Amino acid sequence: MMHEYSVVQALLTQCEEHATANEATKITKIVVKIGVMSGVEPYLLETAFNTFKDTTVCESAEFVLNIQPLTITCNDCHTTSELESRNYCCPKCESVNVKVTDGEDMFLMSLEME
Repeated sequence: MMHEYSVVQALLTQCEEHATANEATKITKIVVKIGVMSGVEPYLLETAFNTFKDTTVCESAEFVLNIQPLTITCNDCHTTSELESRNYCCPKCESVNVKVTDGEDMFLMSLEME
């Protein structure tokens, strides 16, 4: 849970910076994409956000989490796949010579401000 708190603190700082840069007084909606392999637990992130958003520009913001599956591209057969499990193997040709293309990061996708 400590990890999610530090992630939320960084997210709130980023939101404050965007609000200031755009001369906004509040943020009404935040959309975040979380990869299933990012190491961030969505429920804990949302709990931490709701705990710390008071007295910030995000105080009344809607918090939307989009969960991104692990996506790979096979270097052998060039197929792109979303994996259901964490076995890093191409479902088409069973090669393990793959490149992860999504699902390992967390991104701030969009903000709505007033």
